[in-house]
Amino acid sequence: MGAKGEAVRKKEKVTGARVVVETMNHLGIDTLFGIPGGVVLLLYDELFKFGKIRHILARHEQAAIHMAEGYAKALGKPGVAIVTSGPGATNAVTGIADAFMDSVPILVITGQVPTYYMGNDAFQETDTTGITRPITKYNTVVRRVEDLAAEIIKGYYICQMGRPGPVVIDLPRDISSATTELFIPEKVDIPEKFKSTGNEKQIRLAVESILKSERPVVYAGGGVISSGASEELEELINILGIPVTLTLMGLGGFDGTRPEFLGMLGMHGTYTANMAINNSDMIIAIGARFDDRVTGNVEYFAPLSKIIHIDIDPASISKNIDIDIPIVGDAKIVLRRLLEIIREEIPKSEIEKFRERIKPWLKKIDEWKSKFPLRYNKSDNIIKPQEVVNTVYELTRDTDTIVTTDVGQHQMWAAQYYKVRKPRTFLTSGGLGTMGFGFPAAIGAKIAKPEKLVISFSGDGSFQMNMQEISTAVEEKVGVRVIIFNNGEHGMVTQWQRKFYGRRYAASVFKVQPKYAALAQAFGAKGYEIKDPAELKDKLKKAIFDEPDDIPVIIDIKVDPEEDVYPMVPPGSPPTEMLLS
Repeated sequence: MGAKGEAVRKKEKVTGARVVVETMNHLGIDTLFGIPGGVVLLLYDELFKFGKIRHILARHEQAAIHMAEGYAKALGKPGVAIVTSGPGATNAVTGIADAFMDSVPILVITGQVPTYYMGNDAFQETDTTGITRPITKYNTVVRRVEDLAAEIIKGYYICQMGRPGPVVIDLPRDISSATTELFIPEKVDIPEKFKSTGNEKQIRLAVESILKSERPVVYAGGGVISSGASEELEELINILGIPVTLTLMGLGGFDGTRPEFLGMLGMHGTYTANMAINNSDMIIAIGARFDDRVTGNVEYFAPLSKIIHIDIDPASISKNIDIDIPIVGDAKIVLRRLLEIIREEIPKSEIEKFRERIKPWLKKIDEWKSKFPLRYNKSDNIIKPQEVVNTVYELTRDTDTIVTTDVGQHQMWAAQYYKVRKPRTFLTSGGLGTMGFGFPAAIGAKIAKPEKLVISFSGDGSFQMNMQEISTAVEEKVGVRVIIFNNGEHGMVTQWQRKFYGRRYAASVFKVQPKYAALAQAFGAKGYEIKDPAELKDKLKKAIFDEPDDIPVIIDIKVDPEEDVYPMVPPGSPPTEMLLS
């Protein structure tokens, strides 16, 4: 595994901090997110003197990591962050855990007290590697300045290899100040512990099994996006006509406007998607991990189906659900081989027979779609949150747009009603479910893709988690559009309290809230407030399109606090018992 370009060697002595900067530049890293502190000041000084790498000054370390995540998700290359020791590193832990759960490639450099103080409870010392070991692909304390360049290169590539994820490099203060000859190796030995091609026999068995099925469904997750397999998935559907459902993390991996798309599946998925899975005889799972929000009670999941599972991570195979045909490999490479077999070895007559055989299945799916669509009741008196998402979609459907979300009801409404067409355009926190993710992730995404419109859907509860980053967005001239679903409460919590706790709203309703439009203006951003359904479309259009692209816009929309997310599969229930209203 190599660095970018040839090895670099310079005889003059440089500090470890300079080695870090030169190595990052050598790797093509041109953007960093972070906050300085005592033990990383030398590194920041070298960044300042070097002057070629853009640094985004966040206002909280958690937000800095989410910015790096948004950057990585939107761009498809690692996001890089720098934080200081102690509280800087511990503040970053939530973002690192979020990246680990959602397989996001980020490289985090954490400052550390000098090696001779480590273990002595020195000022702002924490065992960063110990704390982050369960939530990183790789982490290390660099104890020799001569190893620094190789460790950064190693970390940068490990975070991308196989199933992506976060890497932490802990940099003690004395290592950053120590001097050495600058040497950036051309190659770093990294054992590849994953198989990318997939087993040929298993791939052929998968093709044979698919073509024998009568009720097939493709169930695709975030691995389709991270592997870049969307085109291969689309070609597979073009040939075979199999219906597709996506996980929350997989949205954008298949065009959400195509007739084969069933919508998202799982706890708040569509009736059609859940019933299709429940009644299928063949599930082709691609880059998905059978998360509990998808399967619900595993006893009831897909009882009639044979399951093919394609995944780069062998640990994900048969972890939650028993798999009939496991294929360990990169989704893109495996699908390419599968398509080659279908195109070159399967007679067209056999493909036509298959397509004819599944017609009754497709007819049944169309019946479910027609009979049980996503629906809500409009009101002339109060804005419905689903209407907000629908309106934003209609306004932006012909614009190159990235959508981010925070976590909660608004996240599910966005997943249900915003028809995502392309990969890397719907960025959300899935596995960890991190409130406060959406706004900083939007900042990172806009920095990665400045030519795109970036919209962040947030709840009033989630937005308050990282609203200080308005300052970052204004300072960096990052014109994201933040839409706050303001229902005066932690909406998903109150929904559960309504359904399962006798409407006892314990610690879930806000008695005090800021005026978000005024708050935006106090930071130097633009603020809007929308209360009347009749003015929703016009005001949204003005806020999204008429304000300058270098000014963030915060749009506070008062929505119905009694509106709940449906469909909903109650905990422990089979998908056939999902609540529709």
